[in-house]
Order: sequence, then structure tokens, then C-alpha cells
Amino acid sequence: MSSESRLYTFSDATKQHLRKFRLGTSRSSDPQAVIYYIDKQTKEIKQDEEGTVYKSLEEIADDLPDHSPRFVLLSYPMTLPSGRLSVPYVMLYYLPTTCNSELRMLYAGAKELMRNTSEVTKILDLESAEELEEVPEKLGAA
Repeated sequence: MSSESRLYTFSDATKQHLRKFRLGTSRSSDPQAVIYYIDKQTKEIKQDEEGTVYKSLEEIADDLPDHSPRFVLLSYPMTLPSGRLSVPYVMLYYLPTTCNSELRMLYAGAKELMRNTSEVTKILDLESAEELEEVPEKLGAA
């Protein structure tokens, strides 16, 4: 058992939601995203209370905090330069330059555990909400 899995936890409901979200978005024709954070007291990785599913990069940008990291799971349907439809499932590791070192360490320690538990294919690092505009290009959209 890795040290990350002993320090950070996921509730059973969160694990089920992660799996359901991954499987449910694979054939979606619209972008879908969920934002996860780490509870500093319990070290539990969880979604916001409302369980918001975002439908655009703009909505995500509006809800990302200015000074606190987040994990964003994103399913982003797009057309590749070859004309083929692709639906990459990625994690956006949002780590603003203005967040304190304690939060940086907390999220850095959980990054691989979140990647493995959510079963994403790729991680994109972001330092500001404005960088969300570059996501389609980073994923190789036409």
C-alpha cells in the first residue's frame, strides 16, 4: 500500500461517483467536468456538496478559486485533425501560483492517487483559470 493511499481517503460514494462519471461521459457529445478538493482536516478527496457537473470550460473557470488548488476531471468531446471524434478523459491539476506552500504540498501528495483512482488518461497542469482556454489545443483538437 502506498503512503498516499494511507494519508488521503475517498469515501465509497466518491469512488462510485468517479467510476460512474468516467463511464457515463465516454459517449457524451458535450463537455462534462467535476471539481474535487481535499478536506484539510480529514484529508478526504471529495466533490463539492452540490455535486455540480460543469458543461463548459467557462463554467469551470468561474468556479475555480483564486488561491486554492483543485483536481478537475474533464471529459471533452472533440474532432481530431483527422476528422475522427475523440472523447479524452483527463485530469486538470489546477495549482494557482498564489496558493500557499502547505496547500501545494497537500495536493502534490495526492496527485498520483487521484490520477489512479479516477483512471484518467492524461494530466494537464494549470496555474490559472485563464489557461482553461488552451485545453482543447493541448488535447489536440482540430
